[in-house]
Amino acid sequence: MLGERLDNRMRHLTKWARKQGITCFRLYERDIPEFPMIIDWFGGDHGGDAVAWLFHRTKDDTLEREREYRALVEQEILAGLKISSSRLFIKHRGRQRAEDGGRDQYERVDSRGVVQVVQEHGMKFEINLSDYLDVGLFLDHRPTRFAVQTRARGKRVLNLFAYTGAFSVHAIGGGAAATKTVDMSKTYLDWYARNLALNGFAPSAEHAIVHADCLQWLEAGPPSDERYDIVICDPPTFSNSKRMRADSFSVDRDYPELLSWISAFVAPGGEVFFSTNSRGFTFDAAAVPAGFGCHEISHRSVPEDFRNRKIHRCWRLAQGWVAKERRSSTEAPAGDAG
Repeated sequence: MLGERLDNRMRHLTKWARKQGITCFRLYERDIPEFPMIIDWFGGDHGGDAVAWLFHRTKDDTLEREREYRALVEQEILAGLKISSSRLFIKHRGRQRAEDGGRDQYERVDSRGVVQVVQEHGMKFEINLSDYLDVGLFLDHRPTRFAVQTRARGKRVLNLFAYTGAFSVHAIGGGAAATKTVDMSKTYLDWYARNLALNGFAPSAEHAIVHADCLQWLEAGPPSDERYDIVICDPPTFSNSKRMRADSFSVDRDYPELLSWISAFVAPGGEVFFSTNSRGFTFDAAAVPAGFGCHEISHRSVPEDFRNRKIHRCWRLAQGWVAKERRSSTEAPAGDAG
């Protein structure tokens, strides 16, 4: 049953992805209740690889039954996708908790270093299939990355909590005049530098890399001449930054202060793309900084290959645009890309 589903999805999505100009996409997302897992496909020169994230089925599963289930899953995936076992990477994912610091997906879990290059709307990205829970490219933000690319020409772009810098690569590819990419992990900023090189770009005075805790960096405020036309902010759900109250950051609790800090970096007429994958997040219109309008664009920002339409939520804040009603809307202004 799982193998047949994957075969059908693969035939359909391969054609769709070719038209979209992408080589990686979500192939399966808990489609069949008996097989609670997520499978992403990463196409490459050698044919492609599959990454499967398995979730626990029941609390009563014994170790023996889990092993039997994994063996069955592996057999079905290999048969359905017609790939060898060396092209399948199986991982386990559980719900993140506050005490985990929200960094589980960034921790190294292996050291094989199985790397591949994928493409997305004309840009190339290095992914690591083996060593981390996530591979280095969050597929659910693909539409927003493309929106940034299409509106970046001549703009100054700030990418916060940048991870491996995919938004910055798209911005430079779209003709951004300047970018600044900020993250607290040197490992991922080095990864971003490799992504730049894959596309014929390089760090420079115009395209700067900043190794810093984004919260501390934002709280310090911008120099008088430093403002940005586009700001991307996809913060972790949790962080143990010592600069926040109670020695931690929670996006559910602290996003108003975060948006306030960001507003100081926005140029007149500039815009902010703010997103979160926190399941319990509630956006209060009162948190919108003075002088900004805001509308939710989640209906546009989640890719069509994702079955889970609530994988994340995303808002666009625009400096100088004020909605008729002081609230977050689910509709964007006419002609707005999102």
